[in-house]
Amino acid sequence: MRKKIFKYLFWVLVLSGILLGVCVFSFTFGTVDIPLNKIIEIIFKNRGGSEYAILLNIRLPRILLGLAIGGALSLSGVILQAMFRNPLVEPYSLGISGGAALGVCLNIVFGLYRQWSMLTLPLFGFLGAVMVITLVYLLSIRMKILKIQTLLLIGVMISFICSSLIMLIMSICHTEDLHGIIFWIMGSLEEPSWFLIKLTLIASISGLVISYLFCFDLNALALGEEEAQHLGINIERTKRLLFILTSLLTGCSVSVAGIIGFVGLVVPHFVRLFIGQDHRILLISSFLSGAIFLIICDTLARTVISPLELPVGVITGILGGSLFLYAIISRKKII
Repeated sequence: MRKKIFKYLFWVLVLSGILLGVCVFSFTFGTVDIPLNKIIEIIFKNRGGSEYAILLNIRLPRILLGLAIGGALSLSGVILQAMFRNPLVEPYSLGISGGAALGVCLNIVFGLYRQWSMLTLPLFGFLGAVMVITLVYLLSIRMKILKIQTLLLIGVMISFICSSLIMLIMSICHTEDLHGIIFWIMGSLEEPSWFLIKLTLIASISGLVISYLFCFDLNALALGEEEAQHLGINIERTKRLLFILTSLLTGCSVSVAGIIGFVGLVVPHFVRLFIGQDHRILLISSFLSGAIFLIICDTLARTVISPLELPVGVITGILGGSLFLYAIISRKKII
């Protein structure tokens, strides 16, 4: 038992240290490199300068948002993969991203963000995600039993329907609106609203805390529903609560940053290679690793072709997909 506790603490400290190092690197590195020893002087003495604005108004919000969204998506991936006992399930498999994207597309096409505020974009994204969550949940319930496979199939079909509607909208909208839709769909951590950043960060950390109420249930579900029931787990209640938790985390992430792929799929697999299957350590490790991965990808996205910026979803797709293929070809047991 002591060995396990030591191992868990070791990995949490290691990943926390890596996360801190990545945050510091992202804070100092960019189109304008700012030495670490100069940052403290800029923050506390030279307020109001261009470097101060770069650090506090551009880089810090992106780091916090990367931490929140990377952690939330990876955490959702771990939970869903345990629920479905399917290594290919990710947060977007349930159609949540499609619903959020459809909501944002409608907002852009009708020009609501011009009439009211840019804050209506994430609001409509979240409303679209919530509508899909509700629809998938209601259609999946039969005889008061939430069937996992039915839930997945309905989510995939609704995702296809939303994607088709988005393509329909894109084919008939103006060029200006088309550019906005495409850029949002590819994902970005460029969010000027501190209110949304704080809200996303609070939601993400709260999701991590709440998920620990189900760590033993997830260990049991990973063995199968029959085994979990024999162990005294209230399966239906647990599935419903976990579905709501992961859906809200994913909906919140997508509505703020767009569709950022591969974080919820790839990160949990690689964490399992080093950590194991125990969700008591897997949840926090996946959260930290997802944050590390997304912050690194965002740093690359804003520096690879500097001063231009790539959508972070492009980097996560290329980097995450390449790592996943490498692991499969090298015969690592990630699935």
